[in-house]
Amino acid sequence: VIAIIKYVAKYFLPITFFVSGVSFVLQAADQSKRVNVLVWDEQQPEQKKAYPNFLGNAIANHLKLNSDLNVKSVKLDDPEQGISAKVLDWSDVIVWWGHVRHDEISVEKSKDIVRRIKQGDLSLIALHSAHWSNPFVEAMNERTRMDFDRGYGELGNGSLEVNYVAPAQRFRAPVRDEKVTPWVDLRKYPTGKVSATVYLPISCFPAYRPDGKPSTIKTLLSEHPIAAGIPPVFVVSNTEMYDEPFHIPQPDAVIFEETWEPGEWFRSGSLWNIGKGKVFYFRPGHETYKVYFEPLPLKIIENAVIWLNSQLKN
Repeated sequence: VIAIIKYVAKYFLPITFFVSGVSFVLQAADQSKRVNVLVWDEQQPEQKKAYPNFLGNAIANHLKLNSDLNVKSVKLDDPEQGISAKVLDWSDVIVWWGHVRHDEISVEKSKDIVRRIKQGDLSLIALHSAHWSNPFVEAMNERTRMDFDRGYGELGNGSLEVNYVAPAQRFRAPVRDEKVTPWVDLRKYPTGKVSATVYLPISCFPAYRPDGKPSTIKTLLSEHPIAAGIPPVFVVSNTEMYDEPFHIPQPDAVIFEETWEPGEWFRSGSLWNIGKGKVFYFRPGHETYKVYFEPLPLKIIENAVIWLNSQLKN
């Protein structure tokens, strides 16, 4: 009887058995309904100052505590950089950490990730310095194109010419008084022709301060599922400062705002729709601070994983 029970528990959905007049309810985990989470980490050596087993593994270890999640932790130096087509086919949500080796991920691979997001097969969570990761940058570029099509697509009566211009330097922080990207320069001609130059987002900001001073995070959208169980205000004890304006397309939702005592502020939990999928950016970090050992940042990532998966087409 015990052998039969174990077999059924492994391969079938919950079933009630009666043995010697006693009922047993077997609750087998339905693996197909668990969320497949890929935690991708560059694993730069500097992380060892705060994360003995690397930052990505710290996040993955927390997520593994949730029995509804299947979690894989991969790194840049893995075969196929940890993001083979097979792995991406498996993944529902990617949590991405990168810092100094962004350009080692090809634009082609990043566009494939964005294609999967647009199709509703995948969602992306970009953390802190992943604002310059190629998957996040390509997602912001795609959202810029989508915003242009929605806002300007009917101009020109069929004679609209569009030129998309990438930042002159791939890794350049904007100066404070620089025009915030993305932006559109339109020229209309007497013939009815319309020419549009679309300046793609820099995906960066004018100032940062890596001194480890605390920040205060305010929950702006307490009703959002990503904010479930998060207090209205909380403190991150040690973090790097980023200061607005963040050169990105306008988010569909800003769930968290972060401030520092000298007066800087940042949209630290922003969400975009990219076709049928979504991208969430969560700002707190620096790899030498123990942000991702703190319970509330980890809870936000866990909430985001669960909710983003619920929005996929499945």
